[in-house]
Amino acid sequence: MSVRTTVDIPEPLHDVLRHRAQQTGVSIRSLIVGAIEQTYQPEKKGAYVTGPLVARGKRGPNFPADENPHDLVFS
Repeated sequence: MSVRTTVDIPEPLHDVLRHRAQQTGVSIRSLIVGAIEQTYQPEKKGAYVTGPLVARGKRGPNFPADENPHDLVFS
């Protein structure tokens, strides 16, 4: 279902739209509807996380291997 709407388009812009429609072989209406659809697309949800959130490997300098975290908490 479509809704008819009247919009006043400035003549220079209408000339640009008409020229672009002739170049691409489409109607002015389809140009306008395409621009609106492209501008106001519904936001897509992100993809599900499938892998580890933290890369495995060597730990950085903030995580020394020779200290026990319990020594820091219970001292």
